[in-house]
Parts: sequence; C-alpha cells; structure tokens
Amino acid sequence: MPLLHVHDYGGDGPHLVLLHGFSRSLADWDAAATHLTAGHRVLAVDLPGHGRSPDISPWTMPTVVRHLADTLDAHGVPEAVVVGHSLGGMVAVEYARANPNHARAAVNLDGFWWRRAYPGADRVSEVLLASAGAIAPREYIEENVAFSARLGIPADRAEAAARAAARPLPDGTWQTLPERAAALEIQDALEELGALGVTTWLDGVDCPLLLVQAGRRPAPAPGMEWFADFSTRFAQEVSDELATLSRTRPTITVDTMDATHPMNLETPEAVATLVADFVRGLRQPSHRQPSNISQRIPGPLSGRAPHGGKFEV
Repeated sequence: MPLLHVHDYGGDGPHLVLLHGFSRSLADWDAAATHLTAGHRVLAVDLPGHGRSPDISPWTMPTVVRHLADTLDAHGVPEAVVVGHSLGGMVAVEYARANPNHARAAVNLDGFWWRRAYPGADRVSEVLLASAGAIAPREYIEENVAFSARLGIPADRAEAAARAAARPLPDGTWQTLPERAAALEIQDALEELGALGVTTWLDGVDCPLLLVQAGRRPAPAPGMEWFADFSTRFAQEVSDELATLSRTRPTITVDTMDATHPMNLETPEAVATLVADFVRGLRQPSHRQPSNISQRIPGPLSGRAPHGGKFEV
C-alpha cells in the first residue's frame, strides 16, 4: 500500500497529525503548525488524491484510514492526536474509531455532513462537483487569492495554499484536485456518514473528541444566497445535536471558533491555541467539561467559490 505524502514540521512533545479539507492540501496548516511546534511534534498529511499524495480507488473512509495508519507507522508515530479540518475532521474521527490504541484523541474542525435527502443537498452536491478534477484557467490562483482576501486571509498564505492544492500544467492552466472520479467517491463516503446523523456517527468513538463549529458566515457570493440559508439551517441542527452530546458524553468537548469555515487559514493562531489547550487538558480530566454552546453562534459549512462555484469541505 503506497504511503501518503507527509510534511514533518518538527517540534517536541506529543504527536499531532494535521489533516486538510476537500480540494485542499497539507499546506493549509503551514501557519497554524508554526504555533504548535513549541509543545508538540507536528506532522501534516496530504489525503489520498490531494496535494502530493497518490490517488486511491475506491476512495472510502476505511481505505483512507488504513493508508493513514500505514503512513504514520512508517514515520514512527505510535500515538497521536489527529486534528482534521472539514473532510479531514471526519477522517480524524474515523481514524480514532479504527485505531483506539493509536489515537490519543481527535479534533474535528467543522467537519460535518448531511444525508443525501437533506433539503437542498442535491444542489450543494452539484456545485461541489462542478469543477472537481477540471482544468482551471491561468487566473485560478489569483482568483483564489482574491476570494480569500474577503475572509481576511493574507495574500501570501492564500497563494501558497492554492498552489499546493492544484497541479500546474505546461500551458499555464491548473488541474484541480482531487480528480473527478475520486471526488464522486469522496461524496459517497461523506453521504454514508451523513446519513447516520451526528449522534449515531459518533457512537463507538471512545477517545476524547473536540468538535468545533465555525461561528461566522461569510457574505454569500452573488447568486449563492441559497447556500447561506442551507448552511445556516444545517449548522443549527448540528449545533443542537452537539449540545446534547456535550451534556451526555464526558469524552466529548464542543466549541465554536470565531471564524468562517476555512478557520485554519483564516485564524491559524487561534486554531493552534484551541488545539494546544485541548491537548494540554487531556492530562487533566476536569478539562473535558461540556461546553455551554447555547450562547454561541452556530456556523455554516461554507467554503470558497472562485472557480466554477467550488466549495471546500
């Protein structure tokens, strides 16, 4: 089984493994990782079909988890807190489920999905897949940088992340990743988990979990106002389930980040602080107290749409 591409940021302390979202790469973690290495050994991984990692087929959660486990074993990581953003957050939870002896804890940053029949889900899927595996124009990177600026993401950070997440072609255009076949399989994998609902999905994951929602929603792009309504409605339903879980399962901590969905790019220092505090609290049982999220603002699963209406998940 081929290994996944890993970037070792170094550092000393408990192992942290960082996973990115759909259509992104491990470069999304560059800024946050620099804040984490003071107290942790930090590695980031490109998920299959993303960045510099090989494609796999079929792209299923069990297969991805096995690739991740083999990769971490090859890099001498016996135990880790696995931190994932969006799609990576869902992979982090599934890794913890499958590897209870190797996952010290898992952090899921705004990685939740809906069932196939959820009202409006078909429309979201259509937009999500519109540019999957497509050839993007020469201006693709500039479009990403301009869109990211709306979220307050610095241009240099946005450009580096956009370049790492796509494949340059000889004529100056860009191949978006993952390839379309993989994107379709990823959607199937997400819908399979989404069909369970958050509460049922998290059954059987016994290690400590930190589940984080985005607390802000960006202004919708012209013509995408419907997605703002969809994501707000779905986020509220997730928030309600998380509130119940935080009261009934002492291993689950729930929080809300004052950021939009791409929080690891938008507010990397705040994300790093949240993760570091959670890891530090693993040695202190009193840390895992239910969060009072009734006074927090639930956030949407929002993303970017600079080319072909493409979302990040």
